[in-house]
Amino acid sequence: MYDALPRSARLRRWLSRETTGGALLLIAAAIALIWANSPAAPAYAALSELTVGPAALRLDLSLAHWASDGLLALFFFVVGVELKHELVDGSLRHPRQAAVPALAAVGGMAVPALVFVAVVLAFGDTTALSGWAIPTATDIAFALAVLAIFGRGLPRGLRTFLLTLAVVDDLLAIVIIAVVYTAAIDLIALAAALAAVVLFAVVSRRRRARWWALLPIALVAWGFMHASGVHATIAGVMLGLVVPARALHGEAVARTDTYDDAVRPISAGIALPVFAFFAAGVTVIGAGDPLAVLAQPVVLAIVAGLVVGKVAGVLGVTAILTRTTPLRLPEGVRMRDLAPIGLLCGIGFTVSLLIAGLSFPDSVHTDGARLAVLLGTLVSAVLAAVLLRMAARRAAPRGVPEIDGSGPAIGFDEKG
Repeated sequence: MYDALPRSARLRRWLSRETTGGALLLIAAAIALIWANSPAAPAYAALSELTVGPAALRLDLSLAHWASDGLLALFFFVVGVELKHELVDGSLRHPRQAAVPALAAVGGMAVPALVFVAVVLAFGDTTALSGWAIPTATDIAFALAVLAIFGRGLPRGLRTFLLTLAVVDDLLAIVIIAVVYTAAIDLIALAAALAAVVLFAVVSRRRRARWWALLPIALVAWGFMHASGVHATIAGVMLGLVVPARALHGEAVARTDTYDDAVRPISAGIALPVFAFFAAGVTVIGAGDPLAVLAQPVVLAIVAGLVVGKVAGVLGVTAILTRTTPLRLPEGVRMRDLAPIGLLCGIGFTVSLLIAGLSFPDSVHTDGARLAVLLGTLVSAVLAAVLLRMAARRAAPRGVPEIDGSGPAIGFDEKG
Protein backbone atom coordinates (compact mmCIF):
# COMPACT_ATOMS: atom_id res chain seq x y z
CA MET A 1 0.00 0.00 0.00
CA TYR A 2 2.78 2.43 0.96
CA ASP A 3 4.73 1.70 -2.27
CA ALA A 4 1.59 2.32 -4.31
CA LEU A 5 1.35 5.93 -3.12
CA PRO A 6 2.52 8.72 -5.45
CA ARG A 7 6.09 9.87 -4.88
CA SER A 8 4.95 13.23 -3.45
CA ALA A 9 2.66 11.47 -0.96
CA ARG A 10 5.48 9.16 0.12
CA LEU A 11 7.75 12.15 0.63
CA ARG A 12 5.15 13.98 2.73
CA ARG A 13 4.55 10.88 4.85
CA TRP A 14 8.29 10.41 5.34
CA LEU A 15 8.73 14.04 6.40
CA SER A 16 5.85 13.71 8.87
CA ARG A 17 7.46 10.82 10.74
CA GLU A 18 8.83 11.60 14.19
CA THR A 19 12.19 10.05 13.41
CA THR A 20 12.65 12.05 10.21
CA GLY A 21 11.96 15.38 11.87
CA GLY A 22 14.43 14.67 14.68
CA ALA A 23 17.13 13.59 12.23
CA LEU A 24 16.72 16.70 10.05
CA LEU A 25 16.96 18.94 13.11
CA LEU A 26 20.20 17.26 14.19
CA ILE A 27 21.72 17.43 10.72
CA ALA A 28 20.88 21.14 10.31
CA ALA A 29 22.25 22.01 13.75
CA ALA A 30 25.44 20.00 13.12
CA ILE A 31 26.06 21.71 9.77
CA ALA A 32 25.59 25.13 11.36
CA LEU A 33 27.89 24.36 14.31
CA ILE A 34 30.63 23.00 12.04
CA TRP A 35 30.33 25.86 9.54
CA ALA A 36 30.35 28.53 12.27
CA ASN A 37 33.59 27.10 13.68
CA SER A 38 35.36 26.54 10.36
CA PRO A 39 37.58 28.86 8.29
CA ALA A 40 34.41 29.76 6.37
CA ALA A 41 32.73 31.15 9.52
CA PRO A 42 32.52 34.72 8.09
CA ALA A 43 30.41 33.38 5.22
CA TYR A 44 27.99 31.79 7.71
CA ALA A 45 27.72 35.06 9.63
CA ALA A 46 27.17 37.01 6.40
CA LEU A 47 24.43 34.60 5.33
CA SER A 48 22.69 34.86 8.71
CA GLU A 49 22.80 38.67 8.61
CA LEU A 50 21.72 39.02 4.97
CA THR A 51 18.70 41.35 4.96
CA VAL A 52 15.71 40.77 2.67
CA GLY A 53 12.14 42.04 2.63
CA PRO A 54 10.23 45.28 2.07
CA ALA A 55 11.46 48.09 4.31
CA ALA A 56 8.20 50.02 3.81
CA LEU A 57 6.38 47.31 5.77
CA ARG A 58 9.16 47.06 8.37
CA LEU A 59 9.86 43.56 7.11
CA ASP A 60 13.46 44.13 6.02
CA LEU A 61 14.74 41.34 8.26
CA SER A 62 17.86 39.21 8.32
CA LEU A 63 17.58 35.60 7.15
CA ALA A 64 18.11 34.47 10.76
CA HIS A 65 15.25 36.75 11.83
CA TRP A 66 13.00 35.44 9.06
CA ALA A 67 13.73 31.89 10.24
CA SER A 68 12.81 32.61 13.87
CA ASP A 69 9.82 34.90 13.25
CA GLY A 70 8.57 33.64 9.89
CA LEU A 71 9.32 29.97 9.28
CA LEU A 72 8.94 29.08 12.95
CA ALA A 73 5.36 30.36 12.79
CA LEU A 74 4.59 27.23 10.73
CA PHE A 75 5.88 25.07 13.59
CA PHE A 76 3.76 27.00 16.07
CA PHE A 77 0.73 26.62 13.81
CA VAL A 78 1.20 22.85 14.04
CA VAL A 79 1.54 23.23 17.82
CA GLY A 80 -1.71 25.20 17.88
CA VAL A 81 -3.52 22.57 15.82
CA GLU A 82 -2.14 19.90 18.14
CA LEU A 83 -3.31 21.77 21.22
CA LYS A 84 -6.79 22.15 19.73
CA HIS A 85 -7.02 18.45 18.93
CA GLU A 86 -5.80 17.36 22.36
CA LEU A 87 -8.24 19.71 24.11
CA VAL A 88 -11.26 18.64 22.05
CA ASP A 89 -10.65 15.01 21.15
CA GLY A 90 -7.37 13.92 22.71
CA SER A 91 -5.41 13.45 25.90
CA LEU A 92 -6.46 16.80 27.41
CA ARG A 93 -10.17 16.18 26.90
CA HIS A 94 -10.52 14.37 30.25
CA PRO A 95 -9.09 16.60 33.00
CA ARG A 96 -8.65 13.72 35.45
CA GLN A 97 -6.55 11.71 32.99
CA ALA A 98 -4.53 14.75 31.92
CA ALA A 99 -3.98 16.11 35.42
CA VAL A 100 -0.77 14.23 36.30
CA PRO A 101 1.20 14.93 33.10
CA ALA A 102 -0.20 18.50 32.92
CA LEU A 103 0.91 19.31 36.46
CA ALA A 104 4.18 17.46 35.85
CA ALA A 105 4.74 19.89 32.97
CA VAL A 106 4.34 22.80 35.40
CA GLY A 107 6.92 21.23 37.72
CA GLY A 108 9.13 20.51 34.72
CA MET A 109 9.16 24.22 33.91
CA ALA A 110 9.33 25.71 37.40
CA VAL A 111 12.23 23.63 38.74
CA PRO A 112 14.59 24.25 35.76
CA ALA A 113 13.90 27.98 36.09
CA LEU A 114 14.78 27.82 39.79
CA VAL A 115 17.94 25.81 39.03
CA PHE A 116 18.96 28.40 36.43
CA VAL A 117 18.45 31.31 38.84
CA ALA A 118 20.30 29.51 41.65
CA VAL A 119 23.33 28.79 39.46
CA VAL A 120 23.71 32.27 37.97
CA LEU A 121 23.26 33.88 41.40
CA ALA A 122 25.82 31.50 42.90
CA PHE A 123 28.33 32.69 40.29
CA GLY A 124 27.29 36.32 40.71
CA ASP A 125 26.22 36.83 37.08
CA THR A 126 23.04 38.80 37.67
CA THR A 127 23.08 40.05 34.06
CA ALA A 128 22.12 36.52 32.97
CA LEU A 129 18.91 36.35 35.04
CA SER A 130 16.80 37.36 32.05
CA GLY A 131 17.46 33.90 30.59
CA TRP A 132 15.53 32.06 33.30
CA ALA A 133 12.93 30.76 30.81
CA ILE A 134 15.45 29.11 28.45
CA PRO A 135 15.61 25.69 30.19
CA THR A 136 11.84 25.54 30.76
CA ALA A 137 10.94 24.45 27.21
CA THR A 138 10.56 20.99 25.70
CA ASP A 139 10.93 20.26 21.97
CA ILE A 140 7.91 18.03 21.41
CA ALA A 141 8.99 16.81 17.95
CA PHE A 142 12.54 15.96 18.99
CA ALA A 143 11.47 14.29 22.26
CA LEU A 144 8.87 12.10 20.55
CA ALA A 145 11.42 11.17 17.88
CA VAL A 146 13.87 9.86 20.50
CA LEU A 147 11.04 7.95 22.22
CA ALA A 148 9.94 6.45 18.88
CA ILE A 149 13.47 5.26 18.06
CA PHE A 150 14.60 3.93 21.42
CA GLY A 151 11.33 3.21 23.26
CA ARG A 152 9.86 0.50 21.06
CA GLY A 153 8.16 -2.17 23.12
CA LEU A 154 7.46 0.10 26.09
CA PRO A 155 3.87 0.83 27.18
CA ARG A 156 2.11 3.21 24.79
CA GLY A 157 0.88 5.08 27.84
CA LEU A 158 4.38 6.53 28.08
CA ARG A 159 3.94 8.25 24.73
CA THR A 160 0.56 9.61 25.77
CA PHE A 161 2.09 10.88 29.03
CA LEU A 162 4.98 12.56 27.19
CA LEU A 163 2.67 13.98 24.50
CA THR A 164 0.31 15.49 27.08
CA LEU A 165 3.20 16.86 29.13
CA ALA A 166 4.95 18.35 26.10
CA VAL A 167 1.74 19.92 24.75
CA VAL A 168 1.10 21.66 28.09
CA ASP A 169 4.78 22.64 28.22
CA ASP A 170 4.48 24.20 24.76
CA LEU A 171 1.33 26.07 25.79
CA LEU A 172 3.05 27.53 28.85
CA ALA A 173 6.15 28.39 26.80
CA ILE A 174 3.93 30.25 24.34
CA VAL A 175 2.43 32.24 27.23
CA ILE A 176 5.93 33.07 28.48
CA ILE A 177 7.03 34.27 25.04
CA ALA A 178 3.89 36.38 24.63
CA VAL A 179 4.00 37.95 28.11
CA VAL A 180 7.66 38.12 29.14
CA TYR A 181 9.31 38.92 25.82
CA THR A 182 6.94 41.64 24.64
CA ALA A 183 8.33 45.08 25.52
CA ALA A 184 5.67 47.32 23.95
CA ILE A 185 2.42 46.57 22.14
CA ASP A 186 0.83 48.42 19.24
CA LEU A 187 -2.82 47.89 20.13
CA ILE A 188 -4.12 48.80 16.66
CA ALA A 189 -1.83 46.25 14.96
CA LEU A 190 -2.72 43.65 17.60
CA ALA A 191 -6.45 44.25 17.03
CA ALA A 192 -5.93 43.85 13.28
CA ALA A 193 -4.08 40.58 13.89
CA LEU A 194 -6.90 39.28 16.09
CA ALA A 195 -9.46 40.30 13.47
CA ALA A 196 -7.52 38.31 10.87
CA VAL A 197 -7.49 35.30 13.21
CA VAL A 198 -11.28 35.56 13.60
CA LEU A 199 -11.68 35.73 9.83
CA PHE A 200 -9.42 32.67 9.50
CA ALA A 201 -11.67 30.84 11.99
CA VAL A 202 -14.78 31.70 9.96
CA VAL A 203 -13.28 30.70 6.60
CA SER A 204 -11.79 27.48 8.01
CA ARG A 205 -15.31 26.38 8.96
CA ARG A 206 -16.83 26.91 5.52
CA ARG A 207 -17.78 23.93 3.40
CA ARG A 208 -15.04 24.75 0.91
CA ALA A 209 -12.17 26.28 2.88
CA ARG A 210 -9.55 26.60 0.13
CA TRP A 211 -5.89 27.06 0.92
CA TRP A 212 -5.66 30.04 -1.43
CA ALA A 213 -8.24 31.84 0.71
CA LEU A 214 -6.75 30.84 4.07
CA LEU A 215 -3.09 31.54 3.27
CA PRO A 216 -3.47 35.31 2.61
CA ILE A 217 -5.50 35.67 5.82
CA ALA A 218 -2.79 33.82 7.77
CA LEU A 219 -0.08 36.06 6.27
CA VAL A 220 -2.05 39.17 7.23
CA ALA A 221 -2.46 37.86 10.80
CA TRP A 222 1.27 37.14 10.98
CA GLY A 223 2.20 40.54 9.56
CA PHE A 224 0.06 42.51 11.99
CA MET A 225 1.20 40.34 14.92
CA HIS A 226 4.82 41.11 13.97
CA ALA A 227 4.01 44.80 13.74
CA SER A 228 2.25 44.76 17.13
CA GLY A 229 5.41 43.92 19.04
CA VAL A 230 4.14 40.51 20.16
CA HIS A 231 6.38 37.75 18.85
CA ALA A 232 5.06 36.83 15.41
CA THR A 233 5.02 33.09 16.11
CA ILE A 234 2.08 33.67 18.47
CA ALA A 235 -0.01 34.26 15.35
CA GLY A 236 0.75 30.70 14.26
CA VAL A 237 -0.49 29.30 17.56
CA MET A 238 -3.68 31.35 17.50
CA LEU A 239 -4.46 30.34 13.92
CA GLY A 240 -3.97 26.68 14.83
CA LEU A 241 -6.23 26.97 17.87
CA VAL A 242 -9.20 28.21 15.81
CA VAL A 243 -9.13 25.29 13.35
CA PRO A 244 -12.19 23.02 13.87
CA ALA A 245 -11.28 19.84 15.73
CA ARG A 246 -14.43 17.93 14.80
CA ALA A 247 -15.54 16.81 11.35
CA LEU A 248 -17.75 19.31 9.52
CA HIS A 249 -20.09 19.15 6.52
CA GLY A 250 -20.09 15.35 6.42
CA GLU A 251 -16.29 15.10 6.12
CA ALA A 252 -14.58 11.91 7.29
CA VAL A 253 -11.91 13.63 9.41
CA ALA A 254 -11.58 16.84 11.40
CA ARG A 255 -9.85 19.77 9.79
CA THR A 256 -7.20 19.71 12.50
CA ASP A 257 -6.14 16.40 10.91
CA THR A 258 -6.35 17.80 7.39
CA TYR A 259 -4.39 20.98 8.11
CA ASP A 260 -1.81 19.09 10.13
CA ASP A 261 -1.26 16.71 7.22
CA ALA A 262 -0.82 19.70 4.91
CA VAL A 263 1.51 21.83 7.05
CA ARG A 264 3.53 19.33 9.11
CA PRO A 265 5.76 18.12 6.23
CA ILE A 266 6.69 21.74 5.46
CA SER A 267 7.26 22.48 9.14
CA ALA A 268 9.35 19.36 9.79
CA GLY A 269 11.15 19.29 6.46
CA ILE A 270 11.87 22.99 5.90
CA ALA A 271 10.88 25.39 8.71
CA LEU A 272 12.45 23.62 11.70
CA PRO A 273 15.71 22.56 9.99
CA VAL A 274 16.23 26.07 8.56
CA PHE A 275 15.55 27.61 11.97
CA ALA A 276 17.97 25.15 13.59
CA PHE A 277 20.57 25.98 10.95
CA PHE A 278 20.50 29.70 11.76
CA ALA A 279 20.00 29.32 15.52
CA ALA A 280 22.64 26.67 16.28
CA GLY A 281 25.62 28.31 14.58
CA VAL A 282 27.51 29.30 17.73
CA THR A 283 31.15 30.26 17.14
CA VAL A 284 33.40 28.79 19.83
CA ILE A 285 36.68 28.32 17.96
CA GLY A 286 38.48 31.40 16.71
CA ALA A 287 37.99 33.70 19.67
CA GLY A 288 40.92 34.81 21.82
CA ASP A 289 39.93 32.25 24.42
CA PRO A 290 38.06 29.30 22.83
CA LEU A 291 36.75 28.24 26.25
CA ALA A 292 35.39 31.68 27.11
CA VAL A 293 31.87 30.79 25.97
CA LEU A 294 31.87 27.46 27.81
CA ALA A 295 33.08 29.14 31.01
CA GLN A 296 30.01 31.38 31.26
CA PRO A 297 27.73 30.71 34.26
CA VAL A 298 24.76 30.82 31.88
CA VAL A 299 26.06 27.67 30.16
CA LEU A 300 26.14 25.64 33.37
CA ALA A 301 22.81 27.10 34.47
CA ILE A 302 21.01 26.05 31.29
CA VAL A 303 22.60 22.60 31.07
CA ALA A 304 21.80 21.93 34.73
CA GLY A 305 18.26 23.20 34.23
CA LEU A 306 17.61 20.97 31.23
CA VAL A 307 19.34 17.82 32.46
CA VAL A 308 18.72 17.96 36.22
CA GLY A 309 15.90 20.45 36.69
CA LYS A 310 13.56 18.85 34.15
CA VAL A 311 13.93 15.37 35.65
CA ALA A 312 13.53 16.64 39.20
CA GLY A 313 10.48 18.73 38.33
CA VAL A 314 8.65 16.08 36.32
CA LEU A 315 9.36 13.14 38.62
CA GLY A 316 8.97 15.16 41.82
CA VAL A 317 5.53 16.51 40.98
CA THR A 318 4.39 13.13 39.63
CA ALA A 319 5.52 11.33 42.80
CA ILE A 320 3.75 13.86 45.05
CA LEU A 321 0.51 13.68 43.07
CA THR A 322 0.33 9.89 42.83
CA ARG A 323 1.16 9.41 46.52
CA THR A 324 -0.98 12.14 48.08
CA THR A 325 -3.98 12.39 45.74
CA PRO A 326 -6.33 9.93 43.96
CA LEU A 327 -4.66 10.79 40.63
CA ARG A 328 -2.80 7.92 38.97
CA LEU A 329 -0.47 7.24 36.02
CA PRO A 330 -1.78 5.76 32.73
CA GLU A 331 -2.35 2.03 32.57
CA GLY A 332 0.87 0.02 32.38
CA VAL A 333 3.11 2.99 33.36
CA ARG A 334 5.12 2.92 36.57
CA MET A 335 7.16 5.61 38.31
CA ARG A 336 10.44 4.02 37.28
CA ASP A 337 9.34 4.26 33.63
CA LEU A 338 9.26 8.06 33.92
CA ALA A 339 12.99 8.65 34.45
CA PRO A 340 13.70 8.65 30.68
CA ILE A 341 10.54 10.73 30.13
CA GLY A 342 11.94 13.38 32.46
CA LEU A 343 15.17 13.37 30.46
CA LEU A 344 13.25 13.63 27.19
CA CYS A 345 11.66 16.79 28.56
CA GLY A 346 15.19 18.19 28.87
CA ILE A 347 15.39 18.25 25.06
CA GLY A 348 14.70 21.97 24.77
CA PHE A 349 16.16 22.63 21.32
CA THR A 350 13.68 24.54 19.09
CA VAL A 351 11.75 26.57 21.67
CA SER A 352 14.76 26.92 23.99
CA LEU A 353 16.86 28.27 21.11
CA LEU A 354 14.08 30.72 20.28
CA ILE A 355 13.86 31.94 23.89
CA ALA A 356 17.67 32.18 24.06
CA GLY A 357 17.60 34.57 21.12
CA LEU A 358 14.96 36.69 22.87
CA SER A 359 16.54 36.73 26.34
CA PHE A 360 19.76 38.69 25.98
CA PRO A 361 20.65 41.96 24.26
CA ASP A 362 24.33 40.98 23.89
CA SER A 363 25.83 38.32 21.63
CA VAL A 364 28.12 37.00 24.39
CA HIS A 365 25.30 35.69 26.56
CA THR A 366 23.29 34.64 23.50
CA ASP A 367 26.13 32.50 22.13
CA GLY A 368 26.65 30.88 25.52
CA ALA A 369 22.93 30.24 25.92
CA ARG A 370 22.59 28.66 22.48
CA LEU A 371 25.62 26.45 23.02
CA ALA A 372 24.20 25.41 26.40
CA VAL A 373 20.87 24.51 24.80
CA LEU A 374 22.69 22.26 22.32
CA LEU A 375 24.79 20.65 25.07
CA GLY A 376 21.84 20.18 27.42
CA THR A 377 19.70 18.75 24.64
CA LEU A 378 22.47 16.35 23.59
CA VAL A 379 23.12 15.11 27.13
CA SER A 380 19.40 14.70 27.85
CA ALA A 381 18.78 12.87 24.56
CA VAL A 382 21.71 10.47 25.02
CA LEU A 383 20.84 9.65 28.63
CA ALA A 384 17.17 9.20 27.73
CA ALA A 385 18.07 6.92 24.81
CA VAL A 386 20.24 4.74 27.06
CA LEU A 387 17.54 4.42 29.72
CA LEU A 388 14.85 3.74 27.13
CA ARG A 389 16.85 0.90 25.56
CA MET A 390 17.56 -0.59 28.98
CA ALA A 391 13.89 -0.39 29.89
CA ALA A 392 12.82 -1.87 26.53
CA ARG A 393 15.15 -4.85 26.96
CA ARG A 394 13.86 -5.75 30.40
CA ALA A 395 10.20 -4.97 29.64
CA ALA A 396 7.93 -8.00 29.91
CA PRO A 397 4.54 -8.12 28.17
CA ARG A 398 2.12 -6.24 30.38
CA GLY A 399 -1.00 -6.67 28.29
CA VAL A 400 -1.02 -3.00 27.22
CA PRO A 401 -0.44 -1.37 23.81
CA GLU A 402 3.23 -0.75 23.05
CA ILE A 403 5.18 1.99 21.33
CA ASP A 404 6.08 0.88 17.80
CA GLY A 405 7.80 4.02 16.51
CA SER A 406 5.57 4.35 13.47
CA GLY A 407 3.14 7.03 14.59
CA PRO A 408 3.01 10.64 13.44
CA ALA A 409 4.45 13.34 15.64
CA ILE A 410 1.07 14.77 16.57
CA GLY A 411 -0.60 11.69 17.94
CA PHE A 412 -3.81 11.96 15.93
CA ASP A 413 -3.85 8.18 15.93
CA GLU A 414 -4.96 8.26 19.57
CA LYS A 415 -8.57 9.37 19.43
CA GLY A 416 -10.11 10.04 22.79
